[in-house]
This record gives sequence, C-alpha cells and structure tokens, in this order.
Amino acid sequence: MTLCYLGLGSNLNSPARQLRRAINALRRLPDSCITQEASFYWSEAWGRKAQPKFCNTVVALQTRLSPQRLLDCCHQIEQQQQRIRKIKWGARTLDIDILLYGSQKIDTLTLKVPHPRIIERDFVLLPLLEIAPSLTIDGLNLSSLVLNKPCSTHKVRV
Repeated sequence: MTLCYLGLGSNLNSPARQLRRAINALRRLPDSCITQEASFYWSEAWGRKAQPKFCNTVVALQTRLSPQRLLDCCHQIEQQQQRIRKIKWGARTLDIDILLYGSQKIDTLTLKVPHPRIIERDFVLLPLLEIAPSLTIDGLNLSSLVLNKPCSTHKVRV
C-alpha cells in the first residue's frame, strides 16, 4: 500500500458538510483506507479573491490504487457533489487534490505530484503538519515551511 495525502477544500453549499461527505466517500474507495484526518481550517480564497472563504482539510490515505485511478476516483467524488469546473481557482462545492503519493514524483498532463503549489498554501501546510509533523517535501522540513511564512488560515472545530 502507498501512503498518500489528499487536500480537500470547499467554499459553497455548507463547506464543512461537503468535506465530511467527501471524507465518507473516500472511506468507501476500494483497496484504500483513511489513516488520519486533520482538523478543518478556514482560509481566504486563493487565486480569485472575490469569493467566500474556504474550508480545508487533509487526509492520509493508504491505497493500492494507481495515482491515475485515485485521481479518477477523486474527480468522481467531486462530480457527485456537483463540482463545476468553469473558472480556474473559482468557487466550488468540492476540490480534492493529490498532494503526495508516497515518494513518487509524477508529471503527466493530468497529474503533478507533489502538488506544484503545495509549499505556497498554508491551508494545505497547516492541516498536513497536524497529521504528519515529520514530513519533508522535496527535501524541505514541513514544520520549517510553516514557521517561515505568514499565515492567514485558522483552525476550526466543526
């Protein structure tokens, strides 16, 4: 099994509820098991600012699914929750990103792992730090990445 980290985000139609539904759907993936879930975090929108705040989390998933099959499953879950892909970085009911897939580096037309903007986004780094504090990304210590950048993301209990 391969340890993966998935980032989840939503800013439409009860975002925290959208994340809980997505996590439940991820639990039902074949040959996969969620091993850890971070708290939920609220953050300002990234990219396009004129939209509601996002609710975000990260889950650790042990899986036998290939990276592409996992991506297909994530897209299917997004579609089940009425994800519409019209505007880049626009508002959405659900976004699921494969942040890390074991130690693999993947660069295809449809999938890039590690996620190309992982170290820029505190709404990914903070929940990731919560569940994997000793993790390194491209040789960089996760805790150092978090400590050395300004933060606009806030942990919430939902």
